[in-house]
Amino acid sequence: KETYRRGVYTREEEGTTGIGEGIAIPHCKSDSVKKPGLAAMTIPSGVEYDSLDRAPVNLVFLIAAPNTSDNVHLDVLSKLSVLLMNEDFTKALKDAKTVDEFLEVINKAEANKKEEKEEKEEVTVKGAKANILAVTGCPTGIAHTYMAAESLEKMAAKMNCNIKVETRGSGGAKNVLTRSEIEQADCIIVAADTKV
Repeated sequence: KETYRRGVYTREEEGTTGIGEGIAIPHCKSDSVKKPGLAAMTIPSGVEYDSLDRAPVNLVFLIAAPNTSDNVHLDVLSKLSVLLMNEDFTKALKDAKTVDEFLEVINKAEANKKEEKEEKEEVTVKGAKANILAVTGCPTGIAHTYMAAESLEKMAAKMNCNIKVETRGSGGAKNVLTRSEIEQADCIIVAADTKV
């Protein structure tokens, strides 16, 4: 337990896992962890956390991952980050009064996300205002990489634009842009604070 705890604090020294909007996702990949685990906690009054937006944190997810090549914590982080982009979802988590209520909010959101993904598949809007491409990346290649992608996709839909976002996460590039897509794009957005 102590080895894992030290690992969490060491990771925090590399850069805050307080991603903003009152949310923190501390995590550690360690030989001391035998199987993946996730703990969650709400802090109604909030706590100082050195978050990116300097706001207090009142929703914490702690991820424990074994030191294996499959990097299971990266999958959990990316999925969690995308879910946390939904303000209704985070509000429902913060408002949950019991563990069962909290878990029900998560289960419902995962089911909805799965349905959306099945329906989504490279939709091209006829009469779209623009064809946009984007690349997202952050220093750790985890939370903000996927949160930026989700935010761009939502805004493009709202503005009646087609969009394809390449994510440059720590698990490698996903949804990679092709030469022909680049040639046909009206605009390319690079949302990154790292070399893409």
